Amino acid sequence: MVLFRRILGDVLRNERMHRGLTLREVSADARVSLGYISEIERGQKEASSELLASLCSALDLPLSDVLREVSDAVAVEELAQGLRRVDAVTATPITSARPAPGDVVASAA
Repeated sequence: MVLFRRILGDVLRNERMHRGLTLREVSADARVSLGYISEIERGQKEASSELLASLCSALDLPLSDVLREVSDAVAVEELAQGLRRVDAVTATPITSARPAPGDVVASAA
């Protein structure tokens, strides 16, 4: 089973360490307890969207970059576990399946 929180924690820890920041520095900047950040980095706690935004801000990192990196890591783990076909990796992104402006998607009639 692929755990999103574990992969997210790995990505956040790698980014923090890559920037040479300590948990204490990120904690002060993000205004989140050091212990809670540590639990998130170890995949023991889920990060709310607000908390994740604070951590990304403290790391001077766009949320979209973090989510993209987590998504890529999830795909790799799914492949390794046989949960995903190789040809599915190059599948059409979800955003391209969205209706064009002006398209009728549902009607309450």
